[in-house]
Amino acid sequence: MRLSQLTTISLLAALAVVGRIFFQFLPNIQPVSSIIILSAFYLGPLAGVLLAITAAYVSNLALGVGIWTIWQIISWGIIGLIVGFIGMKCWNKPFMVVLTISLISGYVYGFILSLGTYTYSGTFFAYYIAGLPFDTLHAIGNVIFTILLYPFLAKNLPKQALS
Repeated sequence: MRLSQLTTISLLAALAVVGRIFFQFLPNIQPVSSIIILSAFYLGPLAGVLLAITAAYVSNLALGVGIWTIWQIISWGIIGLIVGFIGMKCWNKPFMVVLTISLISGYVYGFILSLGTYTYSGTFFAYYIAGLPFDTLHAIGNVIFTILLYPFLAKNLPKQALS
């Protein structure tokens, strides 16, 4: 990995952290997932995982670190990994594929966080059902941020593709 690639990931992580802090007043509507999805789609799974770890940890330093931080890293890391592998297989990178992934990722993120809650609370189903409205907001937010960020990131990220 070259220094320019690490710099790109660092800048994307800073964008994700600032975006998460800036939009903290809206429940589950933050640009972090969209930035991870778009970055992983164009830069690969390694970038997605590195971005997930950095964005979750650094933003939680400002918003509050707890056991949920580990599950946020796991959730965003899995999303970044899967999307990165999908991006490696999609040569033409269609916009609708990215939008669909963004929508589904909101629910995947919530499901994994619910699994994390189960590990220390012993309750899964009730917590997951209660969280579905927030997962829906997350999915909608992902789609909105993907629409807003896609033109810029799709144009500039392929130049930095990780090897």
